[in-house]
Amino acid sequence: MLLSMTGFGKAICELTNKKIIIEIKSLNSKQIDIYSRLPGLYKEKDIYIRNLISSKLFRGKIDVSIHIDSADIGRDSIINKELVKSYFKQLVDVSDDLGVNDKSDLFSVVMRLPDVLKQEKEELNEEEWNTIKNSIEDALDNLILFRQQEGVVLKKDIEQRIVAILKLQEELEPFEKERIVKIKEKLKNSLKEIDNDEYDKNRLEQELIYYLEKLDITEEKIRLAHHCNFFLKTIELEEPVGKKLGFISQEIGREINTLGSKANNSDMQKIVIAMKDELEKVKEQVLNIL
Repeated sequence: MLLSMTGFGKAICELTNKKIIIEIKSLNSKQIDIYSRLPGLYKEKDIYIRNLISSKLFRGKIDVSIHIDSADIGRDSIINKELVKSYFKQLVDVSDDLGVNDKSDLFSVVMRLPDVLKQEKEELNEEEWNTIKNSIEDALDNLILFRQQEGVVLKKDIEQRIVAILKLQEELEPFEKERIVKIKEKLKNSLKEIDNDEYDKNRLEQELIYYLEKLDITEEKIRLAHHCNFFLKTIELEEPVGKKLGFISQEIGREINTLGSKANNSDMQKIVIAMKDELEKVKEQVLNIL
């Protein structure tokens, strides 16, 4: 199934005293680039999370964030009583030495001094981590589902454009035949103005054949049709095909460019321009395919 590299997945993990919100976003990229924003408690699991994401998403610019919505805010902050007493006593002594009688604000000053509030380091509970890990996998599954849905839309659009290129190629045929006839007539009219004794007719015939062969686009049309059909077969593969489709679209572009350089006809050039327009839109879409 064709997958887009654009996706979003979210999962919420409800624990006893807090809620964990996990969000994973992905955009297109040539390889996998993972950017993580994790609370300090889960930093030690960063490598595990990265490996888990890499094993499921393969490519893309991935942004993963874990947010803790705690039901008991501040529970880890503890007042360092001994330090508060020490600060307060010292400030009182300094105030007495300076003759400051109003000591009503000393306590508020003390509470702003360094290390008055101690932060107890919370240890990661393995049971809690297992629950969060399952939620991360749920968020990844939701993102993959999003990618699949986007992939269906991409696939339909790209296939329609490749088919459009094949149809445009068929429109070249009547102009191609008409072009050769006009070229021959133009050459004949030009030759009438030249004295027959002034050129080698055999050599002229050889040059005409060479010239018309250079204008022949049969091989380009065959290769273009082959590349387009190969593109349509490749897009049906179950494996990631984004890079492969990019290479095939380059080959399609080469054949279209050659058709344009050989056209020598305004009507054919218009068709070639329409083919290029369709191909450019294909290339833009292919950049977002996994």
